[in-house]
Amino acid sequence: MVKPNRTKGLGRGLSALMADVHLDAADASAPPVPERTLPIEDIAPNPGQPRKVFDAEALQELADSIRAKGILQPLIVRARTGGAAAYEIVAGERRWRAAQIAQVHTVPVIIRDLTDTEVLEIAIIENIQRENLNPAEEARGYRQLIDAFGHTQEQLAASLGKSRSAIANAMRLLTLPDDVIALLEAGQLSAGHARALITAGNASALAARILAEGLSVRQTERLAKAVPSSTHTPGSPTRPHAPEKDADTRTIEQDLSANLRMPVSIRHTDVSGAGALTISYRDLDQLDRLCQMLSASPPDETI
Repeated sequence: MVKPNRTKGLGRGLSALMADVHLDAADASAPPVPERTLPIEDIAPNPGQPRKVFDAEALQELADSIRAKGILQPLIVRARTGGAAAYEIVAGERRWRAAQIAQVHTVPVIIRDLTDTEVLEIAIIENIQRENLNPAEEARGYRQLIDAFGHTQEQLAASLGKSRSAIANAMRLLTLPDDVIALLEAGQLSAGHARALITAGNASALAARILAEGLSVRQTERLAKAVPSSTHTPGSPTRPHAPEKDADTRTIEQDLSANLRMPVSIRHTDVSGAGALTISYRDLDQLDRLCQMLSASPPDETI
């Protein structure tokens, strides 16, 4: 039987959740006491874990430490149904992986009864506070919370101790082409480089140029802004320079881009407020997803 979420919003709040599972070691007067030890094979990783890349060298260093001193911080787990393992990791997958490298057969655990929402929230904040997610993983984690559990950017910002614009800007990275996101995940592009490419029409080509020429973020920003002017063909009419968009318009563009996972542009055409909103899709799959979103029935407000 699947346990229903107790709340559609953040409910108890991450501060309460983190205290509940003793993840905030800085506020604890003593290390958390494990409830029991479990065999490694009785524990499975969380399939919704936002971290997908585990640095091999860092895992080996942690394994060496575990081999010498043991696991000082218990894993947080919850009971699971189905599958060979009886428990699922809520926090501590790096320790679980490193323990296997160190050939440790049992690990200390604290067992908690948590909803899917709480598990994902804890996984995201643990990674952000302890071992930073790469920017793409962080953005996907935010996207999971919004798509799967109906959280708003404002709720995430308040719960994670970030500004709403930081959440929106992080999620805008997911509008980049897959090959650029892969470079970001591999650490070949910085978040600053990637943000500069979001509005560029040929992000993949510019990313390749960044790597080939070792361009700085500032150089990338200038290059991305200059690209549209290079598409002007001789003999075609020259468009007047578009006025600088105000902060509110840019914020709306960012929010829509983050929620749709597609670049959005807003252009005001006259002082009455009329204008145009442009959504750019990368391929037919994105177009199909956009059509489904636009044709979906509005939620029942009485629920």
